[in-house]
Amino acid sequence: MTDFKGIWAVVPVKDLGDAKQRLASALDQSRRTALYRCMLQGVLDALRAARELGGVLVVTRDPWAIRQARSRAAVVLEEPKNEGHTAASTLGAAYLARNGASGMLQVPGDLPLLRATDIDALLAQHADAPAVTIAPSRDELGSNALACSPADLLPLRFGDDSYFPHLARARELGVEPRIIRRDGFALDVDTPDDLRMLLARPERTPTHNYLESIGYT
Repeated sequence: MTDFKGIWAVVPVKDLGDAKQRLASALDQSRRTALYRCMLQGVLDALRAARELGGVLVVTRDPWAIRQARSRAAVVLEEPKNEGHTAASTLGAAYLARNGASGMLQVPGDLPLLRATDIDALLAQHADAPAVTIAPSRDELGSNALACSPADLLPLRFGDDSYFPHLARARELGVEPRIIRRDGFALDVDTPDDLRMLLARPERTPTHNYLESIGYT
């Protein structure tokens, strides 16, 4: 039986055959799917290596993602249908709350620079319940990591403009959110501009290697 003590990560993964549509001008669908798979593997590896997490919950119905999650000892919560990022994250938060987790760290699967040290740094800043900690995207529009204690404390809303709404919702609950800014959380890959920013960085990641292997430089 799984022990859900501590703060658990929630990773929502939609059907990968439709991954990264906003990159259609730069990559065909097979390459967009391969790119997302590469990033997701990196995120799952970083989460698994983080010292402060209780575990990892992947919310998906995609068969490949399910196999990757289980191969890394993550728990899989299978969606009955793909209803989007916010719905999957909310489903995961409710599941963790029912099963006794003390909190949730929501992380998307498209953070190619994410490291275990980023995750541990965020959790080190996270306060005792009730608490909210947010790592914004580089443009401070998106929420690229969101910790909540209890797990279902905050009504979630993800998308291009989620950071300030999450701040406002936390404050409406009487919780002053903590903010952490780290490179590993800041860059999520949605557009060709994001790809260019990634390739301009000095870090060597599996995502860099994949892009170079297909001649995208």
